[in-house]
Amino acid sequence: MKIRLVIITEIISPYRIPLFNALACREEVDLHVIFLGETDPKLREWHVYKEEIRFSFQVLSSWRYRIGRYNALLNAGLWSALNISEPQVIVCGGYSYLASWEALLWARQRKVPFLLWSESNQHDQRRRHAFVELLKRTFLRRCNGFVVPGRSAHEYVRAHQVDERTIFTAPNAVDNSLFANAAAVARKNPAQYRERLQLPQRYLLFVGRLVREKGVVELLSAYGRLDCEIRQNIGLVIVGDGPCRSQMQKLAQSFSSGRVVFSGFVHRECLGAYYGLAEVLILPTYTDTWGMVVNEAMACGLPIILSMAAGCSTDLIRENWNGVLIGPRNVDHLESAMTRVAKEPQLWRSMGANSAKHIRDYSPEVWAVSIERAVQAAVSRS
Repeated sequence: MKIRLVIITEIISPYRIPLFNALACREEVDLHVIFLGETDPKLREWHVYKEEIRFSFQVLSSWRYRIGRYNALLNAGLWSALNISEPQVIVCGGYSYLASWEALLWARQRKVPFLLWSESNQHDQRRRHAFVELLKRTFLRRCNGFVVPGRSAHEYVRAHQVDERTIFTAPNAVDNSLFANAAAVARKNPAQYRERLQLPQRYLLFVGRLVREKGVVELLSAYGRLDCEIRQNIGLVIVGDGPCRSQMQKLAQSFSSGRVVFSGFVHRECLGAYYGLAEVLILPTYTDTWGMVVNEAMACGLPIILSMAAGCSTDLIRENWNGVLIGPRNVDHLESAMTRVAKEPQLWRSMGANSAKHIRDYSPEVWAVSIERAVQAAVSRS
């Protein structure tokens, strides 16, 4: 008999849909997903791909408020939605919303196993706030189990004196074939795509929000410090938008040589071409729970220059095999890695091939199997 599983998560993220579709195909799970909102237009410009959804779901009524740096989300109807869906297990993405606490209370009253889907890691900047840490410790003590994407998140949860047997790893994943196929198409018609997207012949690539926490200012500073000859031969393409864009454009204009392209926000279906024609993906973030763009780039066969602060760094990158790890805020490390890309293209191409091999173990199907095991274990313990 199938186990009725309800997943509570914030918005209909495009990279989550393939995961939930794969989970809905599992024989032991009857899946229903409750979204706290459809999207977050102030932070993300994602298209909502409802036509791709192959699982039962609902979107709650919601109201968003900005309080300083924080994003408050209020919902109505969660209690009744849980009453109607009658879950045997709840997997809740995060603890920072009132809806998460409401779901936890509902589960405890009915003795329904409650699993926290946690991506926090030791580099998460939210750790610095004592009140946030107190809330999290209180929440964690009341959970029956935990789902984490990889080693960094596992260590973070374990540091809160959680029983090792209650932690399950479900590796973060994207639709690898979607990105790989798009990259392959671009590589078959490189001149056409370079002209259409206004891309340099060779370029380093950044994909993400243009905010300081992503290390974007350091990225541009490191590019500006490269030898003029290197900059003349290899450009820098920035895909994404955000509050740092104007500052970055002014900095780029000060360079005596080289080419920096600001492509703005790009929807998922077009990203494969940017990955497919790039030399390397660079993500010099200060703090990132995972870094899904790394999955996307690896699916397209790219090597990675990645900050050690990214949650995926310990799982996805093997030093000098499929990429290079750098210290956050370390412009010298970044400049050195960029120089190596320019001077050793053959080595980096071989690292890109290794990326494509490694990311096969991070698929929606693997994630779904892992969630199924966690749900079965939770029911057995209860």
